[in-house]
Amino acid sequence: MGQASRFRLISCAVFQRELSIALGKTRNLVDPEFLEISLHERPEILREALQGRVDATSEHRSAAGRPYDAILLGYGLCGNGLAGLEARGVPLVLPRAHDCCTILLGSRSEFLARFGDKLSAPWSSTGYFERGTSGFRESDEGRSMGIGKSYATLVAEYGEENAAYVWETLHPPSEERVLRYIELEETAGLGHAEILRERADAENKNFLLLQGSSRLLRGLVAGDWDPEEYLVVPAGARIEPLWDHEHIFEAR
Repeated sequence: MGQASRFRLISCAVFQRELSIALGKTRNLVDPEFLEISLHERPEILREALQGRVDATSEHRSAAGRPYDAILLGYGLCGNGLAGLEARGVPLVLPRAHDCCTILLGSRSEFLARFGDKLSAPWSSTGYFERGTSGFRESDEGRSMGIGKSYATLVAEYGEENAAYVWETLHPPSEERVLRYIELEETAGLGHAEILRERADAENKNFLLLQGSSRLLRGLVAGDWDPEEYLVVPAGARIEPLWDHEHIFEAR
């Protein structure tokens, strides 16, 4: 058996419970940090926060005194928040996913099967239930695919009148009648799904339980990085979005 790898993990707190369980089972030595979920709301702030931590990690050794073998990112493209993020002296590794919905479901194919006809449908999970402000999250898929420009940006590009039309087209009013919950085996016993089911009944809405999987999170900390499912960004390269459903991004 070879020597265990040493990783630095920087992740959104939406995965804190699931990743903590995975960290307890991997033979690799991983120094974790979990960042607040609210960073998703401002992609440029998320990118700045991550770049600062990547830069600092590249300048320091692990707690055990040797350089890190890689920096693991518990994020997807996240509304283009990771677009342009640069690896310094240490490679970056992250799942090929537009956002945490895909990661919690365990694969891109499962995401498309569940959300392909409604990319921005709201959903919940243990992380959002416990740490989010509203308990729900809308998929970042639309923003990652390039349609999530701010209203101010649309005004600057198209003028006030045209911007209003484009905004209304991209953000039609809707009354969501389904409460979706992604449940993973590791946290199913916490009872969040049942609470949400009762809420759906009280609001006369439908409840949909989606079976999730921590396989992408486990593979990330285990160092099991199939190139079809993870992107490895070599030192000196950056993350560049592809705006597709297959590879999501590449290293340049």
